[in-house]
Amino acid sequence: MIHRALIRCGALSLSLLLVPCAAVQASTVYMAMLTGSAESPPNASPGTGSATVAYDAIAHTLKVDAQFSGLTGTTTAAHIHCCTASPGTGTAGVATTTPFFPDFPLNVTSGTYSQLFYLTLAESFNPAFVTANGSVAGAEAALAAGLANGKAYFNIHTSVYPGGEIRGFLAPVPIPAAAWLFGSGLLGLFGVARRKAA
Repeated sequence: MIHRALIRCGALSLSLLLVPCAAVQASTVYMAMLTGSAESPPNASPGTGSATVAYDAIAHTLKVDAQFSGLTGTTTAAHIHCCTASPGTGTAGVATTTPFFPDFPLNVTSGTYSQLFYLTLAESFNPAFVTANGSVAGAEAALAAGLANGKAYFNIHTSVYPGGEIRGFLAPVPIPAAAWLFGSGLLGLFGVARRKAA
């Protein structure tokens, strides 16, 4: 009786663990630290920031969150560029909305931003990026591939640095090792309980 309760408890815990894992597989999170030294060419801006982008391949959405401060100029534009020839280096055209993200804080030296984009809509992209990739679906696929391969970067342009004051290449955020260890422990507990019940 105790063994069956333990098995049921282990199975429930395992199912609760797997639900977030399934969600993680559908949505991939990318993050970038934004600095002047990461620009091309690098600059001496003291400005810093971070950007987090969550791409959901099932819902066809892109959730963009960013924060920045200490810029030497006031913001004039911000967007995601894609896709560079090599991961983590070089420049590329703008993939997302131009000249800037909708409602991005302009004419400021610090701020925050959060927006959800529906990638089935043409207005979520730079028209030139859609044309270059043949369709809106092609643009989504190209952006997804660029993000996955380290060839997309988040860029904030300012009055002092029109080409970009701070930027950073978006890289996938790994699932914490602790979650995997916890999952492995639950699987082990579940296996032990099954053997004892047999």
